[in-house]
Amino acid sequence: MLKFDTSKPLTARAMYLGQRLDLRALEKTQPLETNPLTITAGNNGIVVLFRYGVTVFFGMHSSEIMSFINDIRTCIILPYAEPEAEDEELYVSTGEVEGIHNERIRLHGFDVQRLQIIADVLAKNVVLAHYETDLNYYIDEIEPLAAKLGKQHTIGKGSKELLRFIGDALLIEGKMIGRVEATEKPELIWDYPEYERLYMRLEDEYELSERQSALERKLSLISKTAETLLGILQNQRSLRVEWYIVILIVVEIVITLTEKLVH
Repeated sequence: MLKFDTSKPLTARAMYLGQRLDLRALEKTQPLETNPLTITAGNNGIVVLFRYGVTVFFGMHSSEIMSFINDIRTCIILPYAEPEAEDEELYVSTGEVEGIHNERIRLHGFDVQRLQIIADVLAKNVVLAHYETDLNYYIDEIEPLAAKLGKQHTIGKGSKELLRFIGDALLIEGKMIGRVEATEKPELIWDYPEYERLYMRLEDEYELSERQSALERKLSLISKTAETLLGILQNQRSLRVEWYIVILIVVEIVITLTEKLVH
């Protein structure tokens, strides 16, 4: 039984700690739920952990959160130096439809399943925010290359860097689609269908589907632009090699004629 005071707002903090979480050690404890893994922590708090690297804390102070993160440090695979994070406050309001009202998340209670639904949405939100920042960086890198190609007919980057762009775009796409599944409903809803409406309202408020689609379009743009520039770069190099061969042939002919004239 959760010990949260329903007369006060409940703090929630979602943190994208690393690329993955190895939860095998924590699963051997006595969790409140296993899908997603939900455990007690701190004095009266709970934590919901996702394998794709996000941890969502409920009812925990900053010191308790930092202590918990230090305790699971070995479970964080490829941790981020500055994890993406977001804080929310949850309110119990039995007289309203569950969802976001006046920029506040209002619920009918603080039971485990409701908090797992909140955790799922907040987790997807911080992951999308993380990749939105990443892709904006790549868009900023790609745009000058395309502009330079149009004005100066040169690229200014090597094939290795362009291949890195393509590889990073494919890696991000794989993580988003293969691990996070931001547009998919949580499996929890199959067992508790009464929470589907709450999830759908929150999913709509956080625009998870729209943001996922926007990220996919940016990924496609980055990948196609890098592939196009790489193709142009390779063609330029092939043409340069052909000119080198022609020049060598001409030089050889000149040398041969010169030798014949001398003799």
